[in-house]
Amino acid sequence: MIPVAFDYKKASSVQDALAALAAGGEDAKLMGGGQSLLPVLRLRLNAPSVVVDCSSIPEIKGIKDEGGKIVIGAGTTHHAVMNDPAVKSSLKVLADATASVADPQIRHRGTLGGALAHSDPRADQPPVALALDAEFTIAGATGQRTVAAADFFQGPFETAVGPDEILVSVAFPKLDGWGGHYEKFNRAAQAWSIVGVAATVRMEGGKIAEARIGLTNVGGTPHRASAVEQALVGASSIAEIEAASMHASDGLSPFADEDADVEYRLHLARVLTARSVAKAAGIS
Repeated sequence: MIPVAFDYKKASSVQDALAALAAGGEDAKLMGGGQSLLPVLRLRLNAPSVVVDCSSIPEIKGIKDEGGKIVIGAGTTHHAVMNDPAVKSSLKVLADATASVADPQIRHRGTLGGALAHSDPRADQPPVALALDAEFTIAGATGQRTVAAADFFQGPFETAVGPDEILVSVAFPKLDGWGGHYEKFNRAAQAWSIVGVAATVRMEGGKIAEARIGLTNVGGTPHRASAVEQALVGASSIAEIEAASMHASDGLSPFADEDADVEYRLHLARVLTARSVAKAAGIS
């Protein structure tokens, strides 16, 4: 299907993009790599007055190691994220999750910020941002503000980014020495997750000392499995990990669709959490 007609503006800076959004009004839309927006336009699920292309804004690109955190520009491609040495070393679970996104063509065009701001309930990186307590820097007409991951994802395709704002960067606390793994279940390669689990753990004396767990496609927003995190402390065997992972379904209200009913999603949450944690911890 052919999209409806719209104006096009290629922004050269964050301020240029904000000015274009203000001029375009409530129907203006931002575009990064276009991998989320263009399919929506082709299906005519959205009819923007203007598309503001942010793909050439240098301020929102790149990966910086800032001591205790890694700051990733919103316009940084998935390919760059998954192959960055600092990300692979200090944020292994983010590298793993990003490597599972769609296919190489999309990973070369799509951006981390675009995927997070799109807030698709099935996406692979939002549960990582939630589990790692990432912080989002958002620019607007009055300046920049910082939003915690716990407050960023507000519903299916809804975030804290306002219609007249732009996501600039995402800061992830470094987890040097932590193990990480992203486990997803899907029916076909490159398909969306039916359920996905991001796990990162810190081992001490052969036991899990700390754990952070995020789940995707178990509700309208990514889910932080806090009960599992607490139950995992001290675990040193598969049996103990599996017992703790039974809490992965606590507090979940998943939906049913053509891929899975509610009970199957709850089952997957528990099973995939155990698998992801065991691989992150190196326990077999």
